[in-house]
Amino acid sequence: MISQTAEYALRAMVFLAMNQDNAQVTERIAGGTKVPASYLSKVLQSLSRAGLVKSQRGLGGGFSLAKAPATTTILEIINAVDPIKRIETCPLDLSSHGVVLCALHKRLDEAIASVEQAFERTTLEEILARPTKSVPLCDTSA
Repeated sequence: MISQTAEYALRAMVFLAMNQDNAQVTERIAGGTKVPASYLSKVLQSLSRAGLVKSQRGLGGGFSLAKAPATTTILEIINAVDPIKRIETCPLDLSSHGVVLCALHKRLDEAIASVEQAFERTTLEEILARPTKSVPLCDTSA
């Protein structure tokens, strides 16, 4: 449903939300999220351009959240790196269909819209506050 890039962005944002007290360097985020550091740098740049993270150079520098976890949605994060694509015209380029989707593509687009709405209603704060048996990004079996 979402790309690997979006998954990496979500992991990075959850990591930063879990470690809000200090800016985090790319290597530490990469280690904590199991994302290759070179790829993570590109993801963090996209998140920065979208205004979701801020970077600070120098001693004590690194990346931190630019917005509070309570106001940062999963949809914002995904759309910053690889936006969800809705079906707006016939994917088969059938001229007789155009923007009037057939029953199949209309239903698929409705499903995509439902996922998009769920992501829009979910914040980073909610992810961290909703307890499960697994802690995000942590191996608690050891």
